[in-house]
Amino acid sequence: MEITVAVVIMAIALVAGQITKLTKLDSKWIPLQNLIIAIVSSIVCIIFKVQNMEVLETIITCIFGSMSAGGIADMKNMMNKEKK
Repeated sequence: MEITVAVVIMAIALVAGQITKLTKLDSKWIPLQNLIIAIVSSIVCIIFKVQNMEVLETIITCIFGSMSAGGIADMKNMMNKEKK
């Protein structure tokens, strides 16, 4: 069930990244934004004991979820460039 936490965090990071791209903020800050999302989500999961994961497992799952959002967004951009 840990994959559910990662998918939810990934969705949040994707939405936050798209919002950042729509604003006038520089896109170079998106990885830092994803790391902040991972830290905050790790703290929330640890405090509320989401799915009874160990602390290290929670941190790794949250980092995996948030950083994979950047990879998915990059892959989407590469596929769009190949079509042109």
